[in-house]
Formats: sequence, structure tokens, C-alpha cells
Amino acid sequence: MAKQWYVLRVASNKEESVREALARKVKIEGLDEKIGRILVPTERRPSPRGRAGEKKYVERKMYPGYVFIEMELEEDGRIGEDAWFLIRETTGVGDFIGASGKPTAMKPSDVDKMLLQVEKAQEGAPVSVDFKKGDMVKIKEGAFENFEGAVDEGLPDKGLIRVEVTIFGRATPVELEYWQVEKA
Repeated sequence: MAKQWYVLRVASNKEESVREALARKVKIEGLDEKIGRILVPTERRPSPRGRAGEKKYVERKMYPGYVFIEMELEEDGRIGEDAWFLIRETTGVGDFIGASGKPTAMKPSDVDKMLLQVEKAQEGAPVSVDFKKGDMVKIKEGAFENFEGAVDEGLPDKGLIRVEVTIFGRATPVELEYWQVEKA
């Protein structure tokens, strides 16, 4: 079986330490054949605290609470015992996204999107926002979770998008991080 990408839930703000611990353990245990890349996708964004005219950037985790692991499963779709213990016994590790003990592989289109974001972050380029004015979006995180609205404007220099949301019968512009919304 070929390696596929899986999503591992981890303790918040422990993504990088879990990634480092897993990478170290994979080398020590010689499991490079079963476990490939281990990623915490980040993006480079303009710092909201930068002074006028001064360009400062910050690294932000794109998927807080998750680590992406490229690995090969057993024939029955389960994680091999040695790899399973290596992962489960790492501090801060939760469980894989999947059902009944079998992790669900990411869709190839989602893998491509995630890897492209990782590549752009390494190049230092801000991640492009793929929403256009008028696109209908659903807010999936934050104070306006589950609200729907139309994209009013993209603010790529800030890494934000402005969405017109109807609150108490009035259209209200809300500025959101692009990862807080999904196409409706």
C-alpha cells in the first residue's frame, strides 16, 4: 500500500512539539518505511501589531489542534502496531480523524491544497485568499459561527476577508480570517 495523508488531533498549542517528538521517534524506531512526512501547516501573515510603514510578519498555524501525517496502513486499513504505539504514546496526541479505530485518508484535492499552503509558507509568500466578491460563505468558527453571508471584499495584505452578514435583520460587515469561512 502507498502512503496516504491522515489527520491527527493534538492538544492545542502542542502541534509543533508533537511533530518534533513524532519525527524523532520515527527515526529512533526505524519506522521511516511506514511513516513519511509529518507537517503542521503554517502561513506567513502581516503582523497586526506592526507599526505603520513597517512590514513585520508572524507565522500562524493554519489548522490549530491538528498534525498531518503521511503514512502507510496495514492491509485491513488499521495502523500497524509499532506505529500505533509510537503515535499514541506521544504526549499531546489525541486520535486520528476517522471511524472505528481506522483513520480516514484525506482526499487528494485536500492534500494538494494543504501541501500548496505549506509550500507557499516556506517561500514566505502570504497565502492567497480564494474568495471573490459576491461568493456565498458559511462561517465555521468564531463569534458568528454558522452564519452565512456574501464576501464583500478580500483584504490580502491583512490576510482577512470582509463578509456581509445579516444580524437582527441588518447587513453588517464582519472581518474574518479566511480559514474561518468555507464556501456555502
